[in-house]
Amino acid sequence: MNRRNAFWRHGPNIISALTIFGSVGLLFCKPAGAAFWAIYALCGISDMADGWLARKFHAETKAGTILDSVADLSFVVCCAIRLLPLLSIPSWLWIWAGIIVVIKIVNQVSALAVFKRFCFPHTIANKLTGFLLFLAVPALFRTVIPVAVVSAVATFAAIQEGRVLGDGKYVTNEQMNDKRFLKVIGK
Repeated sequence: MNRRNAFWRHGPNIISALTIFGSVGLLFCKPAGAAFWAIYALCGISDMADGWLARKFHAETKAGTILDSVADLSFVVCCAIRLLPLLSIPSWLWIWAGIIVVIKIVNQVSALAVFKRFCFPHTIANKLTGFLLFLAVPALFRTVIPVAVVSAVATFAAIQEGRVLGDGKYVTNEQMNDKRFLKVIGK
């Protein structure tokens, strides 16, 4: 394998790892300062780019999917640690967020029961939720309306995720790339 092919094969995982490091870097920046927002933008863009590059260059792997989920989680947690103390969020929005978290936990408990592992389907609704949340977070300093819209999309995404996992027919990225598997399921 030449160097260029090696990069495209491992590049998406390297980008996911950089997102994790960047997320941790947010913890050392002044909250909502210029450096914070610059790293925030880079982490958000790299988080969107890693999956797209993996699909484009047929570099999807189980490890990459897990790394991407860890990058997503680290980005959200690090942003929350730095920004939540600065924000005045109404109680109804906290309750709504709590309901979404409960739905997501139920989804993972169901996945564990059905598939004997945690499953994080990267549905279009989940991706849209992440993108909209990325755009809405800076607006939280002025209004909660964009986050309310994101919460509506996130609620739908969480319910859809439960449906995808609950029907017992969850298909992994690796299975979708395996032509033998696609013949078995009739695709």
